[in-house]
Amino acid sequence: MSDLPSPLHVLPIYHLRRPLLTRSLAKGIVVFEDGYGVSRSSDYIIYCVEAETIDKVVAEYGRATKKGAIVGGQTSCKAPEIAAFERHLPADIEIVSCHSLHGPNVDPKDQPLVVIRHRASQQSFDLVTRILSCFGSKQVLLEAEAHDRITADTQAVTHAAFLSMGTAWRANNQFPWEITRYVGGIENVKCNITLRIYSNKWHVYAGLAILNPDAKKQIRQYAESVTDLFKLMLGGHKAELEKRIKSAGDFVFTAAGRRGEPLLLSDEVLDRFSLGNVPKERTPNNHLSLLAMVDCWWKLGIVPYDHMICSTPLFRLWLGVTEYLFRKPGLLDEVIVIAVEDNTFRSDDLEFTFAARGWSDCVSFGDFSSYQDRFEQIQSYFAPRFPEATRVGNEMINVILEKT
Repeated sequence: MSDLPSPLHVLPIYHLRRPLLTRSLAKGIVVFEDGYGVSRSSDYIIYCVEAETIDKVVAEYGRATKKGAIVGGQTSCKAPEIAAFERHLPADIEIVSCHSLHGPNVDPKDQPLVVIRHRASQQSFDLVTRILSCFGSKQVLLEAEAHDRITADTQAVTHAAFLSMGTAWRANNQFPWEITRYVGGIENVKCNITLRIYSNKWHVYAGLAILNPDAKKQIRQYAESVTDLFKLMLGGHKAELEKRIKSAGDFVFTAAGRRGEPLLLSDEVLDRFSLGNVPKERTPNNHLSLLAMVDCWWKLGIVPYDHMICSTPLFRLWLGVTEYLFRKPGLLDEVIVIAVEDNTFRSDDLEFTFAARGWSDCVSFGDFSSYQDRFEQIQSYFAPRFPEATRVGNEMINVILEKT
């Protein structure tokens, strides 16, 4: 990387700015007090801000951009980011954006990194890809619109499902790892990833959900799938429930040619990562959250395997457990029977249905404040277990990465 431009000009987030200005930093790193200094002096500028605020920030500092510079962003939703660049940057500024498709605390090596060449010469594009190569990620070239559609397909509904689980557990005043029916197998993934999501900042998920039109549509469909399936369970409509679930499974797994492929996750892997003591006998669960996910994909015409090259570790885990359920006919048949005849999880499913609809409404209304409030209330409830969940979740993610 010695042939790349230096020094590195940075404008840290506000609460870190003053401490960094007074510290002795590594050679070649220059901290600025405002974005004007960065914009006027830099050849390549990356806006690492929330999607919600990208327009405001670019409007403030974009006009000071150095002539002929390259500008990009790391937001999770590219439509507002590209619109902000086009609206506020001078015409001679080149635009090459990017997005790392993984969350905090995940090693970027071999993870997908989307690069978007929106308005740039080949020379400028090559410079950006060389700079980004320091992450060791797998670079994927996409248009901004395709990026938003794929991130909606692979992330938005996945996040909504886990957010809804956390909401339901809090509503029932449950710590699931303390309840034997939520320990072991598929339940381990649900618990670990739910806590992993809630241990992060709310805006990591809010921007992608609220500002991406495809995400809104998919989150709404997930809530509708949860509600429809729950009503069939309550009504005892076993035949109709079975037909709908198996039609969805055939579309997602048979049409994708996955029936003969090895499972992404095995029993041994699923049981290894538990936050509680695994019981000798498993408590059957109707897995409403998983059934609704596959139903949602079916209703939207999404084949999740089509986007594996741009999938996040969380999405691969979620796909792995849905595949595990639907590609084990005996287990799926058991789940259908439990869904209609067993009331053990009924109160949990009721709260989960409320939660899925609540998150969908929050996203549809475009209410960032409400999203933040809902998220942080549940975050504080589970906070004591975040360190352990992060450790176990990292181990789980490493295993799924080895297999995919």
